[in-house]
Amino acid sequence: MTVLKNRPTIVLIAGHWLGAWAWDDVLEHLDPTRSRAIAITLPGLDEDDPSRATRTLDDQASALRDLLTRLHVSDGQPAMIVAHSGANAPVSLILDSHPELVSRVVWVDSGPMAPGSAFAPDFPEDATELPLPPFDILARQASLDGLSTEALDRFRARAVPEPGPVVRQSVELANDARHTVPTTMVCCSISSSQVLEMARGRHPMFAEVANLETLDVIDLPTGHWPMWSRAGDLAEVIQSATTHSS
Repeated sequence: MTVLKNRPTIVLIAGHWLGAWAWDDVLEHLDPTRSRAIAITLPGLDEDDPSRATRTLDDQASALRDLLTRLHVSDGQPAMIVAHSGANAPVSLILDSHPELVSRVVWVDSGPMAPGSAFAPDFPEDATELPLPPFDILARQASLDGLSTEALDRFRARAVPEPGPVVRQSVELANDARHTVPTTMVCCSISSSQVLEMARGRHPMFAEVANLETLDVIDLPTGHWPMWSRAGDLAEVIQSATTHSS
């Protein structure tokens, strides 16, 4: 009973176009006796929400904060957050506003955003949403390696367009305490050596990595969506990371 009571909480957040369903394969591999894992669908990515196209990054960060409250996460019992790809924006906001609630952040083929940055700052103001591109175009932006035809079909069928305000909004950060949160980077489509080299060179994509006080890097070679291409291996990495969380 003690093991169950003291299970660490893991919050899983997928990137653009994806909801909680994207973690189904990973959740099947996580041991519920060792951790309590919850996947969240961010505001703007629920196809049944009639106002979803107007949702903002602030809405997403607020929803994440509300979830942590419902899960009774506190500075005495912080949660581990797993953020894939474009989930880095709302998670960066949470790390800035409530670093005490996060025991560790695991970036999955992603990383912390730099202050003032945005996913697509030039996305037209009159464009209400960003739909999932055709796969031949998407493959030029992010690796599809390891994805089966079935996985691609599911991706296409279940993807929800990303709200325009989310991709345009810049991330305003001011709390240096975000750099103290222990961090694991799971490097999939870009190797850890490349990521660290880019961080040292202050490349905009990974400039914030150089500021982190505690960093583990793990290579999990595959495409940009390892929750489908290497679900079991990713679950093992996530489960192992809970043992290193403070």
